[in-house]
Amino acid sequence: MKKLAFVAVFALIAGIGYAQEKSGALPLDKNEVKVEYASVTWEATTHDFGKIKQGVPATHEFKFTNTGKVPFIIANAQPSCGCTAPDWTKTPVPPGGSGFVKATFNAGTQGPFNKTITVTSNVEGGITLLTIKGEVIVTQ
Repeated sequence: MKKLAFVAVFALIAGIGYAQEKSGALPLDKNEVKVEYASVTWEATTHDFGKIKQGVPATHEFKFTNTGKVPFIIANAQPSCGCTAPDWTKTPVPPGGSGFVKATFNAGTQGPFNKTITVTSNVEGGITLLTIKGEVIVTQ
């Protein structure tokens, strides 16, 4: 009886194992569309304001050029905190065109700062991180 139960359990496990589909990437179907990502070149992805006065907002414009074959589309630009307000090119940027992401930092608190803006777009990987940094000083 034990042998019969063992064989039944073994057959059940083997059947379940063979019923599973093969995992991994499937070959492209003739009708399947291949995704093309935008490609951009940023003049810089980091900006150092140096020392800035407390209470005076500081702004930097990150500029880019679309070096790809498809329009570059920015879906969102999200700052890492409420002290930074972003603005960006809202229309698709054609190949060869250029645009910007502007970051305005509210220099309300004294001391060093290091903030990021997460740009969500149609580049491979979907995001680009832009960084602003510096030090807010009190002036009298």
